[in-house]
Amino acid sequence: MYLALLVIFLQCSEICTQKRVFTFNAVHIEVQPSAKVENGAPMSIICHADISKSTDFNLQHNITIFKDGKLVFMSVSGKGDARYEVPMARSSHTGDYQCAVEAGGKIKHSDSLHVWVTGMTKPILIAEKKEVFEGEVVKLRCELPEEVPPLYFVFQKMKVNSTPKQKLQEELYRNFSVVEFPVDEGDDILQFDCFGKRRVRFEFETSLTSNKTLITVKEPFIKPTLHIKPSSNITEGKEIRFECSTVVAKMRDIEIILLRNKTILSSVRDQTTLKYSAVATLEDSGEYLCKVEEGKASKTTTHNVVVTELFPKPILTASMNELDEHKELTLSCSIKDFQNASFSILRKHSSRDILLRNSRNLTMRASVNDTGSYICKAEVNRIVKESKPVTIRVYAPVSMPSISVFSGLPEVVLGRPLNLTCCLMMGTPPITFTFYKGNKNKKKIVTNNTCAAFLDKDIRQNDKGQYKCGAKNHHSSGMKTSKVLNITVIVPIRNTSLGSVPYGVVEDGRETTFLCSVEEGSWPIHFRIFRKMDRDILLFERSEHADRVVWQKKEMSRQDTGTYYCIASNRANVSAKSHPITINVILASWQKGVITAFVLIPIAGVMILAVWWFWCKKKNAKGPSMEMSRSALATNSTSEKLSRQHNDGDYYSGSGYIEDGENHMKSTDENKGPDLESAEVEYTEVEVSTLDPHRAPVQKGTETVYSEIRKANNGFCNVLFSWQGAGRGNITLMRTCF
Repeated sequence: MYLALLVIFLQCSEICTQKRVFTFNAVHIEVQPSAKVENGAPMSIICHADISKSTDFNLQHNITIFKDGKLVFMSVSGKGDARYEVPMARSSHTGDYQCAVEAGGKIKHSDSLHVWVTGMTKPILIAEKKEVFEGEVVKLRCELPEEVPPLYFVFQKMKVNSTPKQKLQEELYRNFSVVEFPVDEGDDILQFDCFGKRRVRFEFETSLTSNKTLITVKEPFIKPTLHIKPSSNITEGKEIRFECSTVVAKMRDIEIILLRNKTILSSVRDQTTLKYSAVATLEDSGEYLCKVEEGKASKTTTHNVVVTELFPKPILTASMNELDEHKELTLSCSIKDFQNASFSILRKHSSRDILLRNSRNLTMRASVNDTGSYICKAEVNRIVKESKPVTIRVYAPVSMPSISVFSGLPEVVLGRPLNLTCCLMMGTPPITFTFYKGNKNKKKIVTNNTCAAFLDKDIRQNDKGQYKCGAKNHHSSGMKTSKVLNITVIVPIRNTSLGSVPYGVVEDGRETTFLCSVEEGSWPIHFRIFRKMDRDILLFERSEHADRVVWQKKEMSRQDTGTYYCIASNRANVSAKSHPITINVILASWQKGVITAFVLIPIAGVMILAVWWFWCKKKNAKGPSMEMSRSALATNSTSEKLSRQHNDGDYYSGSGYIEDGENHMKSTDENKGPDLESAEVEYTEVEVSTLDPHRAPVQKGTETVYSEIRKANNGFCNVLFSWQGAGRGNITLMRTCF
């Protein structure tokens, strides 16, 4: 029964679940009364969800409203609507709004809606002080209540009959700003206000102007007065007096300054009056300014003064401005249309002027040391005036110049510039130097030296190098010319080469000749020959007045095998290196012959022993009985046979082969009879190529060597060696066994 009830419950639950189906059609957001709201007006943000249901059932809704991505309102209800009420809209409510509805695990967002709250709150302006002194500052604070930064504040300073001055301040993190305005000279009653701005999307919105604030300005001191006595008809030589005064509200760091054409003449501190006097001169004409300062406040008064000239400046004249030494010079000082003056003639100096004479005229015998500037002074009624300076130049004659090369040696490397100097022992600048190269010349004026430099860049190989220089100044003696300087043109080394005889391959012990040469270069030339190793070894060096050098190495050895090169240089200090050559030192001919002999003789001995061993082995293969029965007879017969054949030369000597002794002896044995039948004689002839007669000593004639070998069974064998060494050498071997 319980099982049936469980099944019925599950089926009912499934039926109920299938009936609770819903879906979001849309989510809407709107603003009332409109998306553009005036500042201070009420505003409502409404979010509505459009949902379709399978049946009418209750659905819980979670509704959230966002402004610029930040949560501002949240509601949970069974309805699909929510309202966000703003009783008094401010500019801070301007932004993009969006709402989201979540129900039954599903969520839906609305489109974004921009709301603009127009207008801004009226700013409030507060001044720190209501009364200030000139030179002080006015501190102001402007605030936009209920506004959200970033904000812009504009402060305005206004006074009567003048254009307002503005200051703009940007505030990123607060809704107020503070500025300071200086109080200038002449400010009396000032009026200040401010207004705010904010950026809404791509444009600015401006608030109303704040309340106006009045500031009263007080003077710390009055404008100064400047009195000049005499006030007019001021003539040079008379005393002129100045008096500058003011009235201060409070004596505090007051300073009075008197200036003429921006030059300070006098000043006083913590006093209300400044006095100054001087003997009037023409230079005292100009604008005088009396200035009173206290802190940042300052006031000025100006007055123009004109001083009448008592007498003009004197004029100094010279009999001549340029003259030879030891000539007479006359200086005269005069004033146009004025005679009653005291004159003096002076020579100007860097530290002070030197008085020469208290007179109108001065005559002297000039020397070089008298070169300089001269002035004259005239005095009338304590007024002293100075003439314009006159420059006098006294010249000593130039001495004979000398020309030389700057480096010292009279030579130059082809392709390099030539530095020449022309100097004088005596002569007053400015001096005109003239350099000559053949028919060409170049001038140079030197104003403070007795030497001149000349650079010749056009150096050619065929230049004769004849240089000279001339010098002259304003002395009447004229130009003097140096002696001729001959310059040697050094041609740098070019294309160095190295050769040898024999070239490439040299026999050990032979002499080798090395030749190092250059294609071009001035003599003497320094030649060096090196052998290239880990550290190159200098083998030979010599300086030659020629374009080549020969070096003979008497005996070359195997250790001299290697790479050689040579370097050539001259006074141009440029070395030229040749291409390397390789020399291989080989064995001499006699050395090859000795080595060949030592190699072939052992080989020939080995061959002889091999043949002998072969025949002995072959003989041992025959029966010992035959050897024993015929031993006596064979000995005699063989000896006789050998003696006859050796003396008569009847035996056959072959070349290049080995012949069986038994076959060769058959015809001989048949002629001799049965006495020698028991003897067994074998001949073998071996050809040996002897050494080349050009490489080793030759041994002529025939040498014969006998040897006897005994056998274990009382038998023995005689072996005959015959070597014919004349011409092509032959070795003949004959063996007889008994």
